[in-house]
Amino acid sequence: MNLTMFDQFLSPQIMGLPLMMLAMILLPTMWPTQNNRWLNNRLLTMQLWTTNMITKQLMLPINKLGHKWSIMLISLMILLLTINLSGLLPYTFTPTTQLSMNMALAVPLWLATVLTGLRNQPTKSLGHLLPEGTPIPLIPTLIIIETISLFIRPLALGVRLTANLTAGHLLIQLISTATIAMMPVSLTLSMLTLMTLLLLTLLELAVALIQAYVFALLLSLYLQENV
Repeated sequence: MNLTMFDQFLSPQIMGLPLMMLAMILLPTMWPTQNNRWLNNRLLTMQLWTTNMITKQLMLPINKLGHKWSIMLISLMILLLTINLSGLLPYTFTPTTQLSMNMALAVPLWLATVLTGLRNQPTKSLGHLLPEGTPIPLIPTLIIIETISLFIRPLALGVRLTANLTAGHLLIQLISTATIAMMPVSLTLSMLTLMTLLLLTLLELAVALIQAYVFALLLSLYLQENV
């Protein structure tokens, strides 16, 4: 039972080739793109409006020097959003439930923000490791604590995304299995469980949207400290 329940998080393969990269490449192609028409359709207009609004929110606390990251952050958010939402469809695989993929996204981007700060303003970046006005006996301890918290940031990014999506998928599978198992026993109880499953699906839909936004927002906050 446990093996069957966690089978959905195994990376599927065809002829020894993992399908994770195929899912990441093909899904973003479903987003509509601009054309040569003077007027866009309603779907493209709503997409552009939403993208511009989210980009403004991400870049609001960052100075103009960090605005060059806007394309990268909004592209990352759209990629995560597409993958998270596609994972709610039946018989699909969600690459963002794999910690290896999330860490592969979090570590390079976090490291890029840190290196940007060390290159542009090394004194200010290193100053974050020691708050102003710290007593002299506490300086070594605080530097160690702040250094550890700095290196934990990419781990927190990857684990947060993986844990939220994995927990939601497990709950959906458990409740759906319980719904089918209780149908021969009590139809009323099965219908109540089905209503719970529908509410949980709506919650997981919100989690898929929020987690993609939180991932990009935290990276923008890390960037704010280094530009």
